[in-house]
Amino acid sequence: MRQHRSIFLSAGVPDPSAKHFMGEGDTAAISALVSALLFVALGRRPIVWGGHPAITPMVWAYAEALNVDYSKWITLYQSEFFQDDFPEENNRFGNVIVTEAVNGDREQSLAVMRRRMLSENEFEAAVFAGGMAGIFDEYRLFVELAEGAAVLPIVSTGGAAALLGKEIMASSDFANELDYVALLFDRLAIDPNEPRELAGH
Repeated sequence: MRQHRSIFLSAGVPDPSAKHFMGEGDTAAISALVSALLFVALGRRPIVWGGHPAITPMVWAYAEALNVDYSKWITLYQSEFFQDDFPEENNRFGNVIVTEAVNGDREQSLAVMRRRMLSENEFEAAVFAGGMAGIFDEYRLFVELAEGAAVLPIVSTGGAAALLGKEIMASSDFANELDYVALLFDRLAIDPNEPRELAGH
């Protein structure tokens, strides 16, 4: 099977108490979008993302349900800075890449992780959902390092992704199309009939 370039997922559930909060997210929509991306792409395209406590368990459960080898199809980056908060599901992924913490500094540590994550992989697209200020950090670095790759800010998920969509004047379907499966099949140019590579194959 031909190896495709990866899809980058930048997603998180906004926390109103965080200083980098940029607006309410729609938790149900964020969850639905992540589930749709996994249904559309898992076992068909490699997925790369920086682990998020609310997202990692969902990804692991979905990979199990679809019988896809997540150690082959999913690459999870985490900064050592957050090691005390890693979800237990991290232990189940075969390819968690832990990047170094920088002098106990959260922002510098995240910058190191993001640069490694976005420079060590080749991407055909990025999907942004919900999130806070880090969405913009990852967007700017992504367009710098993955020139020409598709950018999909899913405005309907709220949070920073909604602001990003407005800033770059994204297509209206990212705000209005709530059938995320159909939207992602179309925008990621994946044929629904494309075989999914299952575990053990």
